[in-house]
Amino acid sequence: MTPSEPNPSSRIILADNLDVLRDLPSGSVDLIYIDPPFNTGRVQARTRIRTERSDDGDRTGFAGARYRTTTLGTQSFDDAFDDFLAFIEPRLVESHRVLTVTGAIYFHIDYREAHACKLLLDGIFGRASFINEIIWAYDYGARTTRRWPAKHDTIFFYARDPARYTFNADLIDREPYMAPGLVGPEKVARGKLPTDVWWHTIVPTSGSERTGYPTQKPLGVLRRILTASSNPGDLVLDFFAGSGTTGIAARQLGRRFILVDSNPGAIHVMRGRFGDDPGISWEARADGPYSEE
Repeated sequence: MTPSEPNPSSRIILADNLDVLRDLPSGSVDLIYIDPPFNTGRVQARTRIRTERSDDGDRTGFAGARYRTTTLGTQSFDDAFDDFLAFIEPRLVESHRVLTVTGAIYFHIDYREAHACKLLLDGIFGRASFINEIIWAYDYGARTTRRWPAKHDTIFFYARDPARYTFNADLIDREPYMAPGLVGPEKVARGKLPTDVWWHTIVPTSGSERTGYPTQKPLGVLRRILTASSNPGDLVLDFFAGSGTTGIAARQLGRRFILVDSNPGAIHVMRGRFGDDPGISWEARADGPYSEE
């Protein structure tokens, strides 16, 4: 791959993310968001389909209408590590090194590893640098009757320096009050600052945002994070980039970005989302274990 202009401001890299992290200068990144594999022990997959009205179709829709289903493709990756903490620790150590003094990291994980990752982050960044445990709650998917259905992820927010980090409270999208009758009309009109519990739907199955990539996260969640914890022109890093939503949010908000993924399928999806944007260079590490071919 070659850059599409002499001095592009953003980069998308197919490589082992640890190699890329080790090459980045210390204090060069303003914000990190990562959504690493959650170590579920199974293959994560998402199949995209198209449905068309057909009298002899294979499924029944609204009011009994028949539809024929066509499979467009499947994206997948193996989400299992023998020792997840041993895998993620050196990447978090490098994350701490590359952040600016006013920088921060948002670490997105689920209930299987959240408790252990919190202790690991405390050890690397320091307990004083822990700012928030954000709960992203949603209501979609299968439900069990054997326990409380798991319908949330955890996002840990740590600052490089807890005494001076970026947080643009006045720019964050506001929410309606749950009990508007208890506050004055001025506050009702303005709305309230979100708390550390974020109610936000997953990427809609039939929405234009959907890429078909497994574990794709909603653009609204990433826009909120980048708005709060970075400024226009800042450099944002996501080294488990997946479908590239962090980069989409960064581009919309005027931030530069570096996206890294070792899965050629992820690079293919990002190619479709970013197109021929002249502000992006596309790179593949020749010394890495992967090829986009």
